[in-house]
Parts: sequence; structure tokens; C-alpha cells
Amino acid sequence: MLPAIHVFRNKFVNAKGDTVQFRGLSISDPDKIESQGHWNKNHFEKIKELGAQLVRIPVHPVAWRERTPAEYLRMLDSAIDWCSDLGLYVIIDWHTIGNLKMELFQDPMYNTTQKETYEFWQSISRHFAGNNTVAFYELFNEPTTYRGQLGSISWAEWKKINEDLISLIRSFDKQTIPLVAGFDWAYDLTPVRENPINAENIAYVSHPYPWKRQEPWPPKWDEDFGFAASTYPVMASEIGFSLRRGETIGPNHYGYQITHYLEGRGMSWVAWVYDPEWGPNMLKSWNYELTDMGNFFKEAFRSPRR
Repeated sequence: MLPAIHVFRNKFVNAKGDTVQFRGLSISDPDKIESQGHWNKNHFEKIKELGAQLVRIPVHPVAWRERTPAEYLRMLDSAIDWCSDLGLYVIIDWHTIGNLKMELFQDPMYNTTQKETYEFWQSISRHFAGNNTVAFYELFNEPTTYRGQLGSISWAEWKKINEDLISLIRSFDKQTIPLVAGFDWAYDLTPVRENPINAENIAYVSHPYPWKRQEPWPPKWDEDFGFAASTYPVMASEIGFSLRRGETIGPNHYGYQITHYLEGRGMSWVAWVYDPEWGPNMLKSWNYELTDMGNFFKEAFRSPRR
């Protein structure tokens, strides 16, 4: 088991009190990887070889139901054992997109209910309590109303749902750090300025993809989510990009801008996604050959810290 991670002011710290700024990647759903024959320690050894410190594991509601929670927990146990051996920390992510208040979601694979979401975190927090390798629980991947097509939800309502989830988790597991997302597909943290989540030892997440705002990005990132990092730990739990044919990754490319921005402000980050089919993809195939984006993040994992 790895040393415990906890929140101190606006940083993640280890048991010695040293600041830990994570660089990691997200795999695809274990259900997908297992069904394609690659759910094994080698998959995580390849991640370790890249230089990542943190693995985000997305659990889709449809896969959780179809596998059954007991079978899915067995898959997660394998991953946590492999990651513990390799020195990789883990985020478990309830990977749904939509409006949990009205239970309207962007695609059938994301369909869930409030009850199922509460029961998922009840199961996960009971099962992994005391396991330091599981450092983070990402409570809900991407909240969105899809410009009203998925109904309405206020920040106050979303705040209450997250506070209820955190209280439930804490009854089983007081240590693992809940990660809370804002609206606009987990991009916008502006409501946190006036009305933060009422809980200690938590962090916020943003998914600042390049298409969220027009360039120049850094002032808009400051305005939309970066400001929060001066008060709370913030993690960009998904970043990534696609390249058009013939496009290269120059010094002003989004990849360099976003990693420099996040690290310069003390934020951790996670690349999406270590898979050959889901996009933007870091792998060309299951031979583990990297795409240009995959090679970019391999270099970023290994570069000196800012």
C-alpha cells in the first residue's frame, strides 16, 4: 500500500507533509479493457513506464450494472493491487455525463439514478476504506444540462447532492479525497467563488479541453477555474487534444500551454485517454504504440517540474 495523500490548504500532501503534484492518465473503462483481453498487470506496467504517477479509472453506470457490482469490484481489486505494486495512485471515477438532479443523461451508457449513484459510492467507499492507493473518488464525471436539453439544475442543488455524497462516503471512509466537478461538462468552477462545497479534505476538478474557450486561453482559465487553486486543491482530471492531418505540436500548442499553466499554478493533471479506440487517444493500437498526443504526454510526465 502507498503512503496516504491528504489535503493541506490548497495542496495535496503525503504523510511527511511534502506537496504532491500529480501527473497522470485515464484508462478506459475496465469493462472495455477486460472484454478486449487486456485487463492485466502489463497494462499498468506500460503506464508506469511512461512516467505517470496516477491512474484514473472510469466506471460507466451501464458497465457497473451489467457486470454486477460484485464482479466489477473484483476487477477494481485487481487494478488496485497492480497499482499498489507499481507505486501508482488511483482515482475511481463515476463516469457519467448529464444532469443527476433530473436523471437525464447524454447517452444511454451514462444513464443512472440518484439512488444508484449513492449506492455506488456506498459500495466503493466501504470496499476501499483504508486503502491508500485509492487516493481520490471523482464523484461525478461531467455535470451538464447540454444547453437545457437535459433540464435544469442550480449550483445550490448540485452543491447539496455533492455534500450528501461526501457525508455518505465519510461514514465509511474518512481519508480518501472526494473530487467535485463544476458545470459545463466539468469545466466551470466559477460558483465556487461565492458558494464552495461545505466539506473539508476535498478538491475540485476541471476538464479544460482546448475547445472550451477561444485563445488566448490562460486569462480565461484563470477566470473559469484557475482562481480556485489559490484556495483549494484543483486537478484537471481530463486534458487532451486531437491533431488534424499534418498538424504538429509546436511551442504554443495547447498541450504545452495547458501543462505549463496547470503546473505553474500548482494544479495536478490527468491525460485522457490511454486507449486505442476512445478519443482523443494516446494509443495507436493494443500493441501500445503511442500516438503523437501519447508521446507528448510521455514527455510531459518525464519533464522537470515547474
